[in-house]
Amino acid sequence: MSEECIFCKIAKDEVNAEKIYENKEFFSVPDAAPQIEGHSLVISKKHFKDASELPKELGEDLLDCIQKTAKKLLDRFGADGFNIINNASKAAGQIVDHVHFHILPRKEGDGYFISLKKKE
Repeated sequence: MSEECIFCKIAKDEVNAEKIYENKEFFSVPDAAPQIEGHSLVISKKHFKDASELPKELGEDLLDCIQKTAKKLLDRFGADGFNIINNASKAAGQIVDHVHFHILPRKEGDGYFISLKKKE
């Protein structure tokens, strides 16, 4: 674990955060700078730089946390669906060097558009 990593501090309960769901290997919290109502993060309790470092043995716990968090967000925000996003590396938009997945609850016609189009 990195002593400076905010996600490691949350995992060790050194920083207070509202946990939406938690299992043995992962937890979820609301994003500190939400892009859309309900935007939340699923975070590994152990420090891995990005998804390429995650051991495959953690796959079941990761999927459990994503599914249970998404269900809670769908219910809480009356959403119709959700996006799961993972940014791996600075070039891909990763800001915190600790593996995490964004869950964005979506409502029909919310006007939020996710695109891989090149910026103009």
